[in-house]
Amino acid sequence: MADILDYKIYGNDMQIVEIELDPGEGVRAEAGAMVYMDQGIEMQTATDGGIFTGFKRKITGESFFITTFLYRLSGKGHVAFGAPYPGKIIPLDLKELGGRFLCQKDAFLCAARDVEIEVAFTKKIGAGLFGGEGFILQRLEGYGLAFIHAGGTIIQKSLAANQILRVDTGCLVAFSASVNYDIRFIGGFKNALFGGEGLFFAELTGPGLVYVQSLPFSRLADRISAASRFQQKGEQRGIAGVGAGLLGGILSGD
Repeated sequence: MADILDYKIYGNDMQIVEIELDPGEGVRAEAGAMVYMDQGIEMQTATDGGIFTGFKRKITGESFFITTFLYRLSGKGHVAFGAPYPGKIIPLDLKELGGRFLCQKDAFLCAARDVEIEVAFTKKIGAGLFGGEGFILQRLEGYGLAFIHAGGTIIQKSLAANQILRVDTGCLVAFSASVNYDIRFIGGFKNALFGGEGLFFAELTGPGLVYVQSLPFSRLADRISAASRFQQKGEQRGIAGVGAGLLGGILSGD
């Protein structure tokens, strides 16, 4: 039976989730996600399922190891986990969601001890190789609470039977196991070459629940990287201009 976790989410854009534990209860988390914990909480770091399980987590963007936090004292204990970049923490009650939910790689933050993190691939391997974030997914299985993280503003969509939603592969966060998921080529030479949205999008067909994010980490990282390169080029031009001025002054005898 899964531990029944009580929790509170604090903050707006850089959130943390604080889990309240009864004696003997525990929570599993991505290594390095812990922010603070009360006395009496014991950390147990392991591959939790063997080396092969560790490698599968690594493929999905998580760490090779996973840490379990067990409360050993009487009364209540608290442990908190932080989001790795601006966005929102999404609680998922897997018992109410049929015991299984799919999410983007590296979305997992923490969960009750019975929740397993598995790797799931798209149906079309060829498209997946060029589909960016949409190729490798995490499958969360169990009947306890799980917490995932996504960037920017989060939109929850409830798809009716046969209703189709097309999403940028990076903006898709998570969806119900009942939702049919596929990766589609965006189509059209100009769309693919100049559209700026990538070559593929995720196509989701209901029924089921879908979460979408406005700012995937990959998009944020690309913007930061582009700005950094632009700044470096500007600094190099500035240094070259100063060097040319100094050289000119030396040659002119100033």
